[in-house]
Amino acid sequence: MGDIDTIADNYVDEWARLDPVGATNVGIAGHDDRLTELSPEGYAALAEHDRRTLAELNQVSPADESERVAQEAMRERLTVALEMYDAGLVTSEVSVIAGALHAVRSVFDLMPTGTEPATRNVAQRLQAVPTALAQARTTLLEAAAHGHVSSRRQILEVAKQCDIWVDPDKDDFWPGLARRVLGGMGGEGGAADVDVPGALRAEVERGADAARNATIEYARFLREELAPLGGEKEAVGREHYGLASRYFLGATVDLEETYRWGFEELARIEAEMRTTADKIVPGGTVREAIAALDADPGRQVAGKEAFRDWMQALADRAISELHGKHFDIPEQVRRIECCIAPTSDGAIYYTGPSEDFSRPGQMWWAVPVGIHSFATWKEVSTVYHEGVPGHHLQVAQTAVRSEKLNRWQRLLAWCSGHGEGWALYAERLMDELGYLDDPGDRLGMLDSQAMRAARVVVDIGMHLELPIPSDNRLLDADGSGAFHPGERFTPELGWEFMRAHCSTPDENLRFELNRYLGWPGQAPSYKVGERIWLQARADAQARKGRDFDLKAFHRAALDLGSIGLDPLRAALERL
Repeated sequence: MGDIDTIADNYVDEWARLDPVGATNVGIAGHDDRLTELSPEGYAALAEHDRRTLAELNQVSPADESERVAQEAMRERLTVALEMYDAGLVTSEVSVIAGALHAVRSVFDLMPTGTEPATRNVAQRLQAVPTALAQARTTLLEAAAHGHVSSRRQILEVAKQCDIWVDPDKDDFWPGLARRVLGGMGGEGGAADVDVPGALRAEVERGADAARNATIEYARFLREELAPLGGEKEAVGREHYGLASRYFLGATVDLEETYRWGFEELARIEAEMRTTADKIVPGGTVREAIAALDADPGRQVAGKEAFRDWMQALADRAISELHGKHFDIPEQVRRIECCIAPTSDGAIYYTGPSEDFSRPGQMWWAVPVGIHSFATWKEVSTVYHEGVPGHHLQVAQTAVRSEKLNRWQRLLAWCSGHGEGWALYAERLMDELGYLDDPGDRLGMLDSQAMRAARVVVDIGMHLELPIPSDNRLLDADGSGAFHPGERFTPELGWEFMRAHCSTPDENLRFELNRYLGWPGQAPSYKVGERIWLQARADAQARKGRDFDLKAFHRAALDLGSIGLDPLRAALERL
């Protein structure tokens, strides 16, 4: 093992000690009984760990190309992470999808259950929730005192999420967690066969009650203490946005050029949608084609559990058919688990396997309240995005590659532009491979791509308050003309734009817009990442000419691990 790999492996050990929530998320055993310290001192300790490691990295030279890639990747990730911390963007984060509160809640989704030691870990963690959320409150107030605070509206939206989590008629998350752990619900995710001692059962129930009360108190804090300090304007401005964009992409892009490209890309996709729609309803519009697909009983699944089973069957089939032909999928990766999340915010996401693969990679769907029927034509490409050849192949096969990648690369190296860009590229790849020949399934993929392109426009436009191009070819909400040429983007125009160019239901779309406003720079990473992946493939084809092999390109690229897009391009050019 070279010096860089040793530094990387040592980094993981100390990081897991400092961030036990993160350790559970990536599947490192031995930390499931604690929560991460969310005080200002806890955040400072993690940042200092990054600084020390970065200094060590800068003092050694790579022994070979593998170490060179690892050094470049780790240096880029730690550098931009420290810049985010120093700018106050880490300790002040409050959003409907990320931050301390969401880390505390969501870690329980991934905890092992079904044995007495696992149940005891859950009990101990539940009892730590009040302290963790109290620490988070202190950190947010200290950050606000230094001028770093989210917008008032975003803070209030997160308070509403807390209300839903604790409402017995909605998510009822904490008591529901206790029932699942103790086996009261049985079935999916339950532990019905576990004989939990009475004292431990009482600990879990007391912990769940304490966590519920702490969540109620957190919502009060957000409304009464933090929201009055929050900003009126939701746009974060160029300095904040530029740094966040670099963090999520692992690359520096021209934001104005990317914004204009977003308009052009959305117009291109919508033209393809019209061509595809004509195959479904000859002479009809896209909306008429969507209505026809939604009215087709063969493309509908009733009930969350039935929909989960549909996702599982499609994910399993994709793995079976792609393995050995288009990808060489390691044995450990040929298993994925599709799950319905215990919350209802509408998010669809993937979580990777544990380090020893005892917990498989998992595809999650947080179904909104009131949604009972699911249109499969919209979600075929979603399964490919979250499963294989998307996130599951990318993340899980990286975890297997101990002979090529150090522990940091296998477990902690993550860049949204690389990961989400690959997953969006995977959707398009499945179209190229013939898996979306059905016009309905293809329209679903294009509809998904259109939303990701619309995100580029809306996210950059709203946060930089850019003028809408006067020559844009996109229609306004009623289809009567170009979309508000010359006006500057606002959240209100962002909502109108998304509704005009996405078929997503309003309840999902509202969450999407709130997500963009509270997590600047992340949403464009999908489409911009895909753009860079496609360019990297085109560059490799140009370099290799007739010797180019797509399967070999994918294998070599994924074997680099998840790295920033600038280091990715540099590494691919050296292959």
